[in-house]
Amino acid sequence: MNAPLNLPNDNPFELDRAHAVHPWVNFGAFEAAGSLVMVKGQGCQLWDASGREYFDAIGGMWCTNIGLGRAEMAQAMADQAMQLAYTNYFCDVTSDTAARLAGKLASLAPGDLNRVFFTTGGSTAVETAVRTVAFYHHCKGNPQKTGIVARENSYHGSTYLTQSVGKRNGDRVDEFRYQSEGIYHLSSPYLYRRPDHMTEAQFCDHLIAEFEALIAREGADRIGGFIAEPIQASGGIIVPPEGYLKRMWEVCQRHDILFIADEVVTSFGRLGHWFSSWDEFGVMPDMVATAKGLTSGYVPLGAMVMSDRIWNVMAEGGHRWFTTGFTYSGHPVSCAAALKNIEIMEREDLLGNAARVGTYFEARLAGLSDLPLVGDVRGRKLMMCVESVANKATKALLPDEANESKRISDYAESLGLMVRPLGHLNVMSPALTITEGQVDFVVDTLRKAIAKVTDDLVREGYRIG
Repeated sequence: MNAPLNLPNDNPFELDRAHAVHPWVNFGAFEAAGSLVMVKGQGCQLWDASGREYFDAIGGMWCTNIGLGRAEMAQAMADQAMQLAYTNYFCDVTSDTAARLAGKLASLAPGDLNRVFFTTGGSTAVETAVRTVAFYHHCKGNPQKTGIVARENSYHGSTYLTQSVGKRNGDRVDEFRYQSEGIYHLSSPYLYRRPDHMTEAQFCDHLIAEFEALIAREGADRIGGFIAEPIQASGGIIVPPEGYLKRMWEVCQRHDILFIADEVVTSFGRLGHWFSSWDEFGVMPDMVATAKGLTSGYVPLGAMVMSDRIWNVMAEGGHRWFTTGFTYSGHPVSCAAALKNIEIMEREDLLGNAARVGTYFEARLAGLSDLPLVGDVRGRKLMMCVESVANKATKALLPDEANESKRISDYAESLGLMVRPLGHLNVMSPALTITEGQVDFVVDTLRKAIAKVTDDLVREGYRIG
């Protein structure tokens, strides 16, 4: 038996460093520096254990859409916990909150996306969608039509299956194993880094042709689903070329390939819509995975919403069992939180605010392009990033050891701003409550941080510009 650690019980920093295992932890950095301990949140603001205040331009993890510290959210969850904290949701049992939320989601989703499967978060929503592809095609008499097509630089979750489907740089490590059979990856629609000789339209044509070639090579009878985020989030805030998503959807329709929209990030207001596939890109998916903004991070909840057409095929004859689910599927407290979250969004027109202030955010961030370290500013509305480069003309990146995005985020943090470093990017996804004045603070502070890090890099001998 291990000897007890001699740690003060009220020191969360030391307790965390001694006992916690964080997602995506870097062992050396964690053991050396430990964690930043947060103790309070209100709106877009966070406070750490020392009392220092930060503006959270990351939005937690793309998720604090209505902002933190909402008393009516806490009350709705407390009331539900007192009324019915938990009930079995398997087979033929439900709760009144789960039933109401299913109906509400069906009313918000486009087209005939009327069937809702509740999960515990985004990864499990995507996993359920991917598994449903095989189930659906088997019910149609095509048991071999199980292949899943995704893209390079994609992130779809951290379960074994979803991390196998996703293929983001840095996620694939030798110590883990991944499924490869029946999973195919196409090029990322990375417009900024398209081949130099291609226009945007030619690049789009190339991507569509690549998909068609894959289907011809592998056989449409073996490919069951295509999965895409409308804008690749953790994969680099990749906004696709004009018309790309709609044309990929049309290819899917021609070959009876189910189109899964991974809207774990892009739904519930991030781009100013409940769901972005249809309203932003004109795509009517067969399934949508959602989470994050569904409860604005107050409690875990995800959902996979599928079309009546899929349900009707799977339910035909009434003899099959859909053998997937989770203990906390349809959790009454989580569903109550989601219903209150949606009520707040509707009452305060937060989707409209995201569209209006998001347009201002795009314009203000674009002004950072004059900085020598900034190669690209991209995204839409409240889902934006700045990509750093060593040379604007060649788009060459700095070597990894320069670590410029982390240095930018660290300096911004010292000025009271939190942005998220991802590779050579600094990513922002603030709450939908953000104001134009807060946008000014974010952009002005980020400019100072980028300028400071640029000067430091030049002094260290790096060539910039």
